[in-house]
Parts: sequence; C-alpha cells; structure tokens
Amino acid sequence: SRNLEIKKAKIRIMKDIEMLRKTRPTAVNLFWALDRMKGIVEAHKENDAKKFYSILLKEAKKVHNEDIELCRKIGENGAYLVPKNATIMTHCNAGALATGGWGTALGVIYAAKKMGKKVHVYAGETRPLLQGARLTTWELQKNGIPVTLVVDSARATLLKKGRIDFIVVGADRIASNGDVANKIGTYPLALLARKHKVDFYVAAPTTTFDLSIKTGTEIPIEERGPEEVRAFSRIKTAPASVCVFNPAFDVTPHELINGIITEKGIITKPYKESIAKYIRVRKK
Repeated sequence: SRNLEIKKAKIRIMKDIEMLRKTRPTAVNLFWALDRMKGIVEAHKENDAKKFYSILLKEAKKVHNEDIELCRKIGENGAYLVPKNATIMTHCNAGALATGGWGTALGVIYAAKKMGKKVHVYAGETRPLLQGARLTTWELQKNGIPVTLVVDSARATLLKKGRIDFIVVGADRIASNGDVANKIGTYPLALLARKHKVDFYVAAPTTTFDLSIKTGTEIPIEERGPEEVRAFSRIKTAPASVCVFNPAFDVTPHELINGIITEKGIITKPYKESIAKYIRVRKK
C-alpha cells in the first residue's frame, strides 16, 4: 500500500541521515542541513509517495540555493578587507568543491578579483589528504586566479620573508566565544600570522556557529585512520606497525583571529557578544 511505501521510505531516509551525521562529527553545517531534511520527513503525514519525494527534493534544492547566496554574500563582505595588490594564503579547500556556491574563503578571493583587486594565492598543500593541492589549486586555476602551491612546512618561511599580505580560511564549527575548528594545520597558520603581524580571517556562514558550546575545547575532533599518514598516494612511507596521530581538525583560539566574515557582515572582538548579536539577526 501507499502508506507502507511511505513508511519504508521514511525509515530508510532516517537511517541515511544518521549515517551521514556520523561521517563528520566536527562539521556542524552538515547537521544543520540534515536536520532540515529530517524535519521534512517527520512533518509529512500524507500517503502520496510522489508528493513526498517532491517535497524532499524541493527542500534540498532550497538548501543548495541558500548556500549559493550565503557564499556570495560572504565573498562580497570579505572582499573589502583584501588589499588592492594582495598575496593571500589559504588552507585546505573552502571553495565550490566544498560548498553549494563559490565557497567561503575562496569566495572572498573571487569577489576581490571581481572588484578589480590584483590577487595571488599561496595554497597550502594540506597534509595528509592534500585538499589544498588537489582541489584548491585546481579551482583557482579554473577561475583564472594566479596560485602557487606550498608545502605546509614552508609557510613560515613565506611569512617571515614578508611575502604574505592576508590570510583567509574556512571553518567547520565555531564556538560561542569565537574559537574556530577547521582543517588540521589552521591553528599553526594562525600562530604564524600573529607572529608576523599578518591579518588572519575566517570566512563562514552563520550556520557554522554552534552556540550550544562555550569554547573550542568542547568541539569533537574527528580522528582519521593511520593509513592516510603511513602511505603517500598508496606508496608506503612508514613502517606498518608505527603508531599514528591523525586528527582531521584543530581549534584556533579566538584571540588569534582578526575577524569572522559571514553573510551578515564581519564579526569582530569581543566575539562572545558580537556572535550572539549576529546569530539573533540570523534567526529573525
């Protein structure tokens, strides 16, 4: 019967939602999108399967279109911060391959170029999965942005030589005090930026904020398998028995961040008060 078909579909979708939720415990945006879809499933009471799937698809497209618009606004808000002739450093991938739109951190770079600013990007390779090398450099080249790939351990040399004017990264979760969880390697980059007096900005939609946690110490950090580090491109580079520490993310303390670029504007210190204000605006 139709009622049974809907019931089975709902059970399958709810299982899929829970499976996806477990894939990235650190990234709060994933939970936000999944909860949107979960709400649609729970609210649907009719027995028309075709209508049920149509409503789910409509909501998914709505989430996608909203993300495109969020990214556009983040890029435009952040572009004003970029110097006219800027050498920019970024980390991991916060572009079109990671979002529904043109990206968060990369969106700032694209918008700056659109404003007529001359930009050159240094992309950190982002060990161990090389998202910066594999994804960010490809995206930037496709969009006509001059880009230089740099190994993560060489970034300090560039900053020490005064070769970097501006740093912008994405975020996976932001605590209510402004601490930011992002791809592993972000925290040392923020420390280097502070040491060498280079502005360090985070670009993220307000959906990335998690006001249920007070500080970054409460953010769960995903740890990945040892083979990602013991091997490089499937070639063994370390003994099979060696222990490996492989966190996927780290947390950058809010005091190292110059500002958080959102679709609502740029959040600055004191972060606890500023974030609470911006999130209230979002909920309205």
